[in-house]
Amino acid sequence: MSETNPRPVLGDAGARQLATTQKTQVQTSIITPRWLPRFLSWVPVEAGVYRVNRAKDNATTVAVICTSKAEQELPTSYVDYVEKPREYVLSSIKSVVGVHTRISDLYRSPQDQVKEQLRLTIENLKEKQEFELINNQDYGLLKNAGAAFRFPTRKGPPTPDDLDELLARVWKEPAFFLAHPRAIAAFGRECTRRGVPPPTVTLFGNPFLTWRGVPLVPSDKVPITGNKGHARSSILLIRTGEAKQGVVGLFQAGLPGEQAPGLSVRFMGIDATTIASYLVSLYCSAAVLTEDALGVLENVDLDLYHEYA
Repeated sequence: MSETNPRPVLGDAGARQLATTQKTQVQTSIITPRWLPRFLSWVPVEAGVYRVNRAKDNATTVAVICTSKAEQELPTSYVDYVEKPREYVLSSIKSVVGVHTRISDLYRSPQDQVKEQLRLTIENLKEKQEFELINNQDYGLLKNAGAAFRFPTRKGPPTPDDLDELLARVWKEPAFFLAHPRAIAAFGRECTRRGVPPPTVTLFGNPFLTWRGVPLVPSDKVPITGNKGHARSSILLIRTGEAKQGVVGLFQAGLPGEQAPGLSVRFMGIDATTIASYLVSLYCSAAVLTEDALGVLENVDLDLYHEYA
């Protein structure tokens, strides 16, 4: 016999009033791994200016001879310097975070509102930092590759031949390729089509495709031009480190309120409307110590389907 009046029980809606909801930090898709700053070698700059002294490109100024025992006379020579070397001035990436004190007082648990706002702002500044390292009109890597070290792909997608040509130009201890994920995917497809799938290597706990033992590092800050069916991008090859006369990242050391190298957070006070303000600053630049430390393969095709000649 069925029950016409079921027994009363506590329902989900009522029970949730007494339950504690577990909350995450704010999630956002803008955050990327930002591999470029991790792979670069970083140099602290004490006064915000970094001068790159270079020798003049004239090998004939140094006389080097091999003498026999009978020969005693040695020539005198010297290495001439560039008289007006380039100086890199650190650029600043800034933002001001404002949080009403009523918000930070009343809604500080389980997530601290001020810390959460600062965390998200810092993530945005670091994303901008990687973008500027690649695209800045003054010190960005794409703008500072020498004419002899940039060349277009032969035709279509990036091929093993293209990357071999990059390696032939930046051959002195290259550290890594840098490319948009779509360019790496296009290169991987071309390798598979030719029957030479690139091997992988684990770095920083993550797998990377490699070519000739050099990892291909992805960054979505490498620009894509054109539209669907005609998308183009670039692939960079970088040697890094002062000791290797490579590419170096620059940061300001010992900042007030330093949270990380080159990054500071400073409390600016509470205004008449009871809004607390925090200045978040990131100082950075990049320098190419010698021209042969950076090469760029340009105009690589990113589209999936191609007509092969």
